[in-house]
Amino acid sequence: MKTYDLTELALRNLRESSLRNSLTTVGISVGVASLVAMLSLGIGLQKLATRHLAKSGLFDTVVVMSRRDLRGFHRDDERNTASAAESRTLDEPARQEIERLPDVLEAYPDIRFITELRYQDKPHLTMISGIPDSSRSNDAFSGIEGSFFSSENAPEIILQKSFAAELLNKATKPGEEDEIPVAELAKPLLGQELTMRYAQRIPAPTLSEEGAPPKVGQTVEGTADAAYSVLSREQKLKIVGVSDLDPDSMRGAARARVFLPLKLAEDLHVMQPSDLRDSMRGFNKQPSYSTISVRVRNPKQVEAVEQAVKKLGFNTFSILDATRSLRQFFAVLDLFLGIFGSLALAVASIGIVNTLVMAILERRREIGIMKAIGASDGDVKKLFFAEAGAMGALGGVVGVVLGWLIGHVINLGTNIYLRRQSLPPESFWSVPWWLVGAAIVFALIVSLVSGLYPAARAARLDPVQALRYE
Repeated sequence: MKTYDLTELALRNLRESSLRNSLTTVGISVGVASLVAMLSLGIGLQKLATRHLAKSGLFDTVVVMSRRDLRGFHRDDERNTASAAESRTLDEPARQEIERLPDVLEAYPDIRFITELRYQDKPHLTMISGIPDSSRSNDAFSGIEGSFFSSENAPEIILQKSFAAELLNKATKPGEEDEIPVAELAKPLLGQELTMRYAQRIPAPTLSEEGAPPKVGQTVEGTADAAYSVLSREQKLKIVGVSDLDPDSMRGAARARVFLPLKLAEDLHVMQPSDLRDSMRGFNKQPSYSTISVRVRNPKQVEAVEQAVKKLGFNTFSILDATRSLRQFFAVLDLFLGIFGSLALAVASIGIVNTLVMAILERRREIGIMKAIGASDGDVKKLFFAEAGAMGALGGVVGVVLGWLIGHVINLGTNIYLRRQSLPPESFWSVPWWLVGAAIVFALIVSLVSGLYPAARAARLDPVQALRYE
């Protein structure tokens, strides 16, 4: 039997029992829509998490640490390297070497310190962190009240919401500041000045100055071979912004509540905890750092950059290491959503079997005539396969459209609720093209498999008995 004749005959048979076949096709559509809706939810949630990680500035970032400071940490990486005591110092030359690695955009030190800030003659002890100019695209500063720093070394600061509430005495209990709008906190603070008191580290006096007593406000620390001076300094800082989010929330470091330009933080030469360690090992003229953040051009290149940094003698950590379990969770979630979504399609496949079996009983005489005029068992099988495939393909297409509409309606309703809660809208659903094609092909395969038994049963009919059937 020619393909054209087979197709025409299958479509004619489907039109003759249009109501029953339509109901079967609707069952397939509902099953496919359930499958598409379930999987699109899992894919959408995974993309939402990935999108927020990328905006946080951590998804494409590698944190570099010295092995001297992490004895016993990642011992598997240190088996073929120098011991912790002999490992390299994470200093300025090391930072520049890391920055020259392929696929590295920038490598900047993590400068943070606890110090005193005075506002309206009241002292406030807090953690301060220096952030690079590239952080202006960080998701933490997307909803900032005010503005980002005007330049890389401007004497300006951005306050975290909790510290802004502390300055205004509007939060007496932890978490109470969450109920206060950021705009309400920023309005009286923007443009105001704070005074930062900090300890500045400077090199030890030169040989011509040796023997001279320390100046006022100056102490001398270190060993006889390596000493440095510590001076008490003050710096006026202007408040230019108040941020609701914390850019350090996923970094694992001590959270800062005040942020200033990284270049300014470097120029201030604030005393760091690592300076005490260096004084015991011998003073290093180059500044050393506890950690360095390395931004990579593309998240796909993070692993290669990590391996290159490890070869230089340092330990690394990236958010990709922490998200391995997250990716595993989404893989399991997609599997379960796919299984539950396929249950409706499995029920629809039973409807296909029922429809085709009933068609055999109604068309026994027709099948007998076909065989009597020369149709083979294979031709009869192909006819029923064509009918099952047509219902599966049509049901798959309609089901994909129905699943897409369900996803958009639910996403629209969710965003309306988020807006009423003063939260930004999000996209929780995603229907990629590969899911569309896979759903239609899966529906077609299920339909063809469901047609195996009816097709085999129709092919086994005895033409003589079939012609006698009334």
